[in-house]
Amino acid sequence: MRTVRVLPAGAAPTSRVTESVPTAAAMSEAPVKTREMASPGFHQALAAHRAVMPGRRVDPGIAEAPERQTRAMRELSARAFPETGSDDQTAPIEVARLQRRREADAARAAALRRARAERAGREAGTVAAVPGSAALRSTA
Repeated sequence: MRTVRVLPAGAAPTSRVTESVPTAAAMSEAPVKTREMASPGFHQALAAHRAVMPGRRVDPGIAEAPERQTRAMRELSARAFPETGSDDQTAPIEVARLQRRREADAARAAALRRARAERAGREAGTVAAVPGSAALRSTA
């Protein structure tokens, strides 16, 4: 071959013969062969192969790799996030969680008080009974 001629799209010769795709009916005529349906000679050969085939050997280096990786990750974690003080002190993240939980509880209690006051004001027919309603008129 000396040259390659690239044809533009749609300029392929029309004399190509397309292969017919076998239909599902033609494909289902032949029975499906499984290992259980194989000949006795196949079963003998398979048994002989399994008899001489050595078992899977696990390389100790490969088996030990996940343990080494876990140990290395724990060491890196200990260096990145050193323990502060003794065991009786709470970790900084726990202190932050407790603080957020307290703030959320305080906000919830304030919202419940305000909702109760608004409901009482509606039932009484006065808006003035709701403390701080003018300051909380709109949100961001």
